[in-house]
Amino acid sequence: MLIITLLIFVLWAFIIILLVRVAFSWVSPYPTNPVSRFTYRVTEPVLRPVRGWLPPVSGMDLSPLVVSVVAWFLIGALSNLR
Repeated sequence: MLIITLLIFVLWAFIIILLVRVAFSWVSPYPTNPVSRFTYRVTEPVLRPVRGWLPPVSGMDLSPLVVSVVAWFLIGALSNLR
């Protein structure tokens, strides 16, 4: 139970960090401040493989959307295990 709750917390934290990265990418596409560099370092190892098999659509990177949807499904599945 504690491990499942911890995993759900980590997934929610990752989704929030991912949303912050997306917001920073709209303002400045290059990580220029400590917060944007942190979000880039945390999310890039997960986004890079997804970006490898998912081509950009009209120039937009959809990997954050795919990763967040997968994380939401994992949260739902883990919540059912509790």
